[in-house]
Amino acid sequence: MTSEHTFTQNRELSWLAFNDRVLSEATDETVPLLERLKFVSIFTSNLDEFFMIRVGSLFDLMNLKDGSRDSRSGWTPAEQLEAIYSAVRPLYHKREEICNELEQQLRVHGVCRLTYPELAPTEQKYAAQYFRTSMAPVLSPQIVDTHHPFPHLKNKTIHVGAWVKYKSREVFAVVPMPDALPPVLFLPGSDMRYIHTEELLFTFLEQVFPGYTVLEKVIFCVTRNADINPEDEAFDFDESDFRKKMKKALKQRMRLAPVRLELSRPISAAFSSYLQERLPIQEKQMFITSAPLKLDYVFSLASRLPEIKRRALTYAPFTPCLTAGINPNESMIRQISRQDRLLSYPFERMEPFLRLIREAAVDPSVVSIKITIYRLARKAKLVEYLCAAAEHGKDVTVLIELRARFDEQNNIDWSEQLEEAGCTVIYGFEDYKVHSKICLITRQDHGEIRYITQVGTGNYNEKTAEQYTDVSLLTADPRIGQDAAEFFKNMSIGNLDGAYRELLVAPNSLKRTLLQLMDDEIAKRDRGRILIKINSITDVDLIEKLKQASCAGVQVDMIVRGICCILPGVSGKTENVHVRSIVGRYLEHSRIYCFGTGSEEKMYISSADFMTRNTQRRVEVACPIHDRAVRQKLHQILDACLADNTKARILQSDGAYRFCPQDGEPVDSQQLLMNAAQKAAQAAPPADKPQSKPGLLQSLRRRLHRS
Repeated sequence: MTSEHTFTQNRELSWLAFNDRVLSEATDETVPLLERLKFVSIFTSNLDEFFMIRVGSLFDLMNLKDGSRDSRSGWTPAEQLEAIYSAVRPLYHKREEICNELEQQLRVHGVCRLTYPELAPTEQKYAAQYFRTSMAPVLSPQIVDTHHPFPHLKNKTIHVGAWVKYKSREVFAVVPMPDALPPVLFLPGSDMRYIHTEELLFTFLEQVFPGYTVLEKVIFCVTRNADINPEDEAFDFDESDFRKKMKKALKQRMRLAPVRLELSRPISAAFSSYLQERLPIQEKQMFITSAPLKLDYVFSLASRLPEIKRRALTYAPFTPCLTAGINPNESMIRQISRQDRLLSYPFERMEPFLRLIREAAVDPSVVSIKITIYRLARKAKLVEYLCAAAEHGKDVTVLIELRARFDEQNNIDWSEQLEEAGCTVIYGFEDYKVHSKICLITRQDHGEIRYITQVGTGNYNEKTAEQYTDVSLLTADPRIGQDAAEFFKNMSIGNLDGAYRELLVAPNSLKRTLLQLMDDEIAKRDRGRILIKINSITDVDLIEKLKQASCAGVQVDMIVRGICCILPGVSGKTENVHVRSIVGRYLEHSRIYCFGTGSEEKMYISSADFMTRNTQRRVEVACPIHDRAVRQKLHQILDACLADNTKARILQSDGAYRFCPQDGEPVDSQQLLMNAAQKAAQAAPPADKPQSKPGLLQSLRRRLHRS
């Protein structure tokens, strides 16, 4: 590593370290058993996407042969791929060991994943009958010979492959698992005993190829490059309808080059060479694991358990609370007009925002509703309310990003439904994804134009609002409303260079202003303070400025869930930078920026991480926080994260993460915020009146400041 890279690290290895932290949650004995298995599932799906996107991108870069190097590590794409494969292999072993251990412990509770030989005779009979009647009729087996070419193996579809012999002829045979089949077969009985359907296909493969002798067989899965760049090859045709272009891009994704091959067991050298040549793929891209190749089904297991077992094996249920101070029986428009409100997910409900849109849809004073959408749930009340608003004659404009990765088809479907209801649907920019989370309600009140603006850190997704930590500001501040109106006007006319007084909008003003805010703290030297909560940091300019801040004596505290390309504590460079990552029950997702202290502090919430893609290649919004109560609430969230000594890990100067030392009583920030939300909701005073006694988080904050 050269001297200029001593305080930075490669983003891919940093991401793998994050996913390792996710996997490590599966070893935490304080987490219920089935929840621990879910962490293995999350790790698995994360790794799938990593190979499809990041590894796929590096293969594309390597094939360009343009001499490009990673700005954080100085490595070429080929060197990065070598480092990735070396780092991933031990993670497969760790995943396998953890998965096997958890499944053994779950068997004590009657939750058993079984192989066919482990089934009781009656269960084997049941499974065999299921295979004959429900599986065999929908299978599409194929051999490969001069008349049957090697098939296209679909991305992330499980296959069973084999060497088979007919008379003196040996050929490759393959059967893909049909999408119509469930991932597992639950067996009759009081316990939850189940077998993977691919295990059944593996067991009865000889019946699929009658007359053939199966010499060798394996369950396998191909992962393909899914990093379609919509600005070039996927859109190299002349069509006016953007939705049609996206539909073609989705079809192309299924056929891109393989980047990984997963196998359920070792295979012979000849079999391995055959697959390497045919796919094609290299041996270093092949990974062998006895753990299931897919674990998505784990999330549905709890619903099949009796109540007593479910309580023992899963988290205690938590229902998001109504935000303290919000009156469920009073108009949301009226409440927000009096005072800014901040919703904190998943500790508090998304319902007040949805109620606001539902109310606006029928309010005679509402002229228009404008919103940017990146990801939505499969079932979305928000769309229902927007459609209702259009049907009530409101001017509804929806800027929907069709290129939200892996949600493209969902967004295409929603865009069609919105258009049918009379909404104006636009798709943003050819070269920039619109990732901002902003909604503007415009009203005409006694001849005056008034605004209600919502700005959030997370998507308008009712499902993930119960799984991700995010914040959502609801404000009637006319300064922010005027900027939001200007923002939507600029989006409608394709202008990325708009000027705003309050909002920071990428790609034009966000990064420039962040650098200036950091310079302002650098000028204060050791009186300066920067506090950031984000998901990832890779932008080299922001990293360099943080290094300068550290060298000037500025205290820099960062809560970075995932990728962190700046290394803290490097002598002479980042000695004043401190980084922690929290991985827990919920996915940390909120982005909060603070510069300065006390009355001089400038605070923002944003949709943007400190990544080049966010600061330079996306439309993002950061919103200043002026309201004193909202600022206090955001500081309570930050203070809880900084006090966490249970789920937080501290980044070291060598890139390793270590758990916080537990000085004093243990603090789990997410549990703390859950408890605080419940306590505030139960003891909420009448709307808009301050609490007379400090709450749990206020007490914590005082304790932190004393220390």
